[in-house]
Amino acid sequence: MFSKLAHLKTVAVLRRGVHISVASATSVAAKKTVQGPPSSEHIFEREAKYGAHNYHPLPVALERGKGIYVWDVEGRKYFDFLSAYGAVSQGHCHPKIVNALKTQTDKLTLTSRAFYNNVLGEYEEYITKLFNYQKVLPMNTGVEAGETACKLARRWGYTVKGIQKYKAKIIFAAGNFWGRTLSAISSSTDPTSYDGFGPFMPGFEIIPYNDLPALERALQDSNVAAFMVEPIQGEAGVVVPDPGYLVGVRELCTRHQALFIADEVQTGLSRTGRWLAVDHENVRPDIVLLGKALSGGLYPVSAVLCDDEIMLTIKPGEHGSTYGGNPLGCRVAIAALEVLEEENLAANAEKMGTLLRSELQKLPSDVVATVRGKGLLNAIVIRDTKGRRRCWLVQASVEGVQWGEGRSGPLSPSTRLWACGSSLSGRRPALLFSLKALTPSGEKAHHTGAVFSNAKVPSDRVTQGVVHIGTALPDSWFLGSGEQQESNGSNDAAASHIAKGGPMGLC
Repeated sequence: MFSKLAHLKTVAVLRRGVHISVASATSVAAKKTVQGPPSSEHIFEREAKYGAHNYHPLPVALERGKGIYVWDVEGRKYFDFLSAYGAVSQGHCHPKIVNALKTQTDKLTLTSRAFYNNVLGEYEEYITKLFNYQKVLPMNTGVEAGETACKLARRWGYTVKGIQKYKAKIIFAAGNFWGRTLSAISSSTDPTSYDGFGPFMPGFEIIPYNDLPALERALQDSNVAAFMVEPIQGEAGVVVPDPGYLVGVRELCTRHQALFIADEVQTGLSRTGRWLAVDHENVRPDIVLLGKALSGGLYPVSAVLCDDEIMLTIKPGEHGSTYGGNPLGCRVAIAALEVLEEENLAANAEKMGTLLRSELQKLPSDVVATVRGKGLLNAIVIRDTKGRRRCWLVQASVEGVQWGEGRSGPLSPSTRLWACGSSLSGRRPALLFSLKALTPSGEKAHHTGAVFSNAKVPSDRVTQGVVHIGTALPDSWFLGSGEQQESNGSNDAAASHIAKGGPMGLC
């Protein structure tokens, strides 16, 4: 059955996160003489030559997207269930959001905050009323929202709580991810994020996630201004806390006069089946961070929501952004929020996520340890192979495309997952994901189950983690790209492949 899988076309090598093309010896300079649009191979080579090597992307070059689909430069069509890490929850190039961007582009795009503009106030009124906060501070990226929240928390700690100047502390949970600035990595427990980038931000303390006693102990320190936490940890592997955890966080922060900061950049905006993930426990944080789907993937827009007591501690000139609150971004954000509301995408995410998990839980328990998540933010945990250098080939037979460690997207027709060790796959499809796409998944998972087989893998292709998978609809192309956690010396030469008609993977 799998004999046809032997013919694999290598397109990239991942060497500690560096994407080095090995598919052809043809130089980029020579490629310039080729007529017609660039091939995927040429695009890989050009990026490797001229771009920073801070990502190791999946070996597919996309040029067009619509709804839950994307097309590569060769015209192959794919389901996209990675959704740009959740930024295109409304689907690629949603017509209402695109139209809002085009219309505003012809009028006014940027003024800076040195002037008023006629769109910012409209956006501020809309978003604050929608989420029931008194003020919003518009920024551009999720990490900027996190930085803003930290500044607000410190300023509030000094001016309202009465913490001695420059003694304020902020608590974070282990496994958090909110960006890659120096502040963000100072709160990280992932060596890939922080190793070699010190010294780090003072006043940041880390406690275990989903551990209320640990939080209570940390809050005994009167210098603590805030606790910043993800309602569900996305990049850590879609870690869902115990029921009542967020209620406990709210109660403890209130009792000890510390701000509860909810990082909803990934979990918010209908992703988990509610407008905000904290809504599952009916708690109201002091500060909420939004981003990603706030613009539907068309423009970088983020927001920090809180009430006057916190927001007005920052005065004119003390914080800002040239692009934050620009009329183009504001108009796009209004349209993106309206799409979520008008198309009732939170309810759809709740319904589809429940169905997806119920079907995935029917997969064999000797290999699939856990299926977890809320709405359309989910993960599958693959059981440990106890150090044996083998892989489980899992034919999940469910609808979907690109998925991988800490990443997302439901499974696809004849999707295969290669995984070594204790690993998982997260997925976050566009929230317009429908029964038409999902029902065949459940049927195939129920009727055919999963196919498991041992595979002998060369030691130079062994890496921790799980593979990103994809499949193109017309020709059954499969994509694979390993996500390394921490290099252990033997993982250097992890390879990424593309194969026609067969699974891709590396372990």
